[in-house]
Amino acid sequence: MQLATPNLVPQGADDAQQGARRRLALIVDDSRLQRRILCRSVQAWGFDVIEAASGDAALEICRDVTPDLVLSDWMMPGMNGLEFCDAFRQLQGDDYGYFILLTSKSEKEEVARGLEAGADDFVSKPVDLNELRARIAAGDRILQMQRELTGKNHLISKTLQELQRLYDSIDKDLLEAKKLQQSLVRERSVVLDQGHVSLLLRPSGHVGGDLVGFFRAGEDHLGLYAIDVSGHGISSALMTARLAGYLSSTAPEQNVALELLGDGSYRTRPPLAVMQTINNLVLNEMDTEHYFTMLLADVDLSTGKVALAQAGHPHPVVQRRNGQIETVGLGGFPVGLVHDAQFSQFDLQLHRGDRLLLCSDGVTECPNVAAELLDEAGLETIMRDLHGITGPAFFEALVWKLSEFAGHQDFPDDVSGALFEYQVRPDA
Repeated sequence: MQLATPNLVPQGADDAQQGARRRLALIVDDSRLQRRILCRSVQAWGFDVIEAASGDAALEICRDVTPDLVLSDWMMPGMNGLEFCDAFRQLQGDDYGYFILLTSKSEKEEVARGLEAGADDFVSKPVDLNELRARIAAGDRILQMQRELTGKNHLISKTLQELQRLYDSIDKDLLEAKKLQQSLVRERSVVLDQGHVSLLLRPSGHVGGDLVGFFRAGEDHLGLYAIDVSGHGISSALMTARLAGYLSSTAPEQNVALELLGDGSYRTRPPLAVMQTINNLVLNEMDTEHYFTMLLADVDLSTGKVALAQAGHPHPVVQRRNGQIETVGLGGFPVGLVHDAQFSQFDLQLHRGDRLLLCSDGVTECPNVAAELLDEAGLETIMRDLHGITGPAFFEALVWKLSEFAGHQDFPDDVSGALFEYQVRPDA
């Protein structure tokens, strides 16, 4: 092996060539004279040059460095040019070397063999230097495109790695947000002397815009609510967190549905008045484009009488002890859209063994593969099928039925619900 030591800028090179990147060429030929001729010419065309007298010697050089250009004789003792070309291609990583075979072979079959081995071009011997220079120039354009492509691929790879890092960070934050949002529903199943409360909160993504819950007011009153904030994702979840504070079960002094009495106890306010209060709070204290639908129920546990206010939320469903289904409600206007919106209130009566279900439109508007919605009739059918199932098991079965209807478990909307079973205890 012999390394030529030319001047960095060949004599007679123009200014543009002087500023250009020096490229590396490997000349492989068993003829010393042929190597000298090629070295002088290639040096003059702006290359640094390495020589090798055999394919085996050239391959050893290429294990340490990848030349930009390889000029190799085909017929050599030991490893010939074709075999060297094949081995050279197997060594290559990201950098590409343009390989020209020098040969007296002109048959199509031989040319095809060379291309299959990885050669990029051929120059017939004896070598015409003008033709060789033109072919090298063509190869140099390909190398330039390859270098640009490699650079862009590296940039894309780096960008993707950065995006993945950001995604992992966001995903980690969303998982923490999911835990925090799920903690808003502290108890999913509560057994009372007068009945049983069960809650379901299943966001369609990491976090969602649904919220369900309950709160007590003395021994005889139970508040139930179901909320569905418009949209999905983080902003909707933040809205539910704010609303959870307005209906807190652990801080009654902050709960707008409770009224403090002179003896220090609390009593429930009429659901209609609570709905109007929350509407004004949202419009006056929150700078948001979100609105929400809502159901708020005040259950008198001593009599089974329920007062409800409905604001655009799906109708509450009553299932009597004998399995009969009654869908009640007046619809109403969503909360948080206009000031002084008018909401309505209505009553219903529960008897021993009856149950009341408040659920989001993620249940009734769940689509199947044919884009048909479950709707209220479908929910009634499911409730009849699940008549004998109570407590949290009811919601587990409900989700399973929804999955069966939809054909998958990835629902497009949040699924939530609150179930109150009057004078029914799990151990009964």
